Amino acid sequence: MDARFLGITDLTEAPSVAVVVDVMRAFTVAAWAYAQGAEKIVLAESLDEALALKARHPDWVTLKDGPPAPGFDAVNSPGLLRSLDLGGRTVVQKTTAGTVGALAVKEASLVLCAGFVVAEATARLLRTREYGSVTFVVTGDDGHADEDLACAQYIARRATEAGTDAAEFLRRAGESRAAAELAEGVRQGVHPDDVALCLELDRFSFAMVATLEDSLMVLRPCAAPSPTDEASDRARPLPSGPTSYSAS
Repeated sequence: MDARFLGITDLTEAPSVAVVVDVMRAFTVAAWAYAQGAEKIVLAESLDEALALKARHPDWVTLKDGPPAPGFDAVNSPGLLRSLDLGGRTVVQKTTAGTVGALAVKEASLVLCAGFVVAEATARLLRTREYGSVTFVVTGDDGHADEDLACAQYIARRATEAGTDAAEFLRRAGESRAAAELAEGVRQGVHPDDVALCLELDRFSFAMVATLEDSLMVLRPCAAPSPTDEASDRARPLPSGPTSYSAS
């Protein structure tokens, strides 16, 4: 697999397969939203769009980076989100990096959104289908966020070398500037457990796939093939058109 690691501003064209990585905290939060029962997550282009969607759908749950704000029901914190019951709800998420990265590659045939909490499931999907080229979008800090790059590199390695150990990649993420800012309270809308939750390897067994649905970019959980299914799945011909997966 030919893996490229690019920041959002480095994207000059839509890749065929994209893995958008935001460890601290967008896609850790998204995974927790599904663990708390959310039906789907809509990735909003802007805060105004998120509020407009909320106005049209009052039962939807809106969340954003930073401190609580009028019109928003939650903040982008896994530690805070894990106490919410999201059973059957639609979540509208707008963040400064993760959602922006996913929307930047919305024309790709396959868009996976990931953090360490879904790393193995994401790698397994890539490993099963043996894609020739995969673009990893490093969303934080203009493409220089080491927690996102470390996670992207780990998933890329796991996609080709299933025995790759995560320790060094998790260490880098834990020593990143984002981790320090969260731990020191520099960022707002933070729970003390956020860093630990973002570094919890393979907490969830699903991957997350984003697709355009009626002009909205919608993120859904996706069941990854089990290890025993990988050999048979790799034997199947690759699809000639866009790839889709059944939600878990």
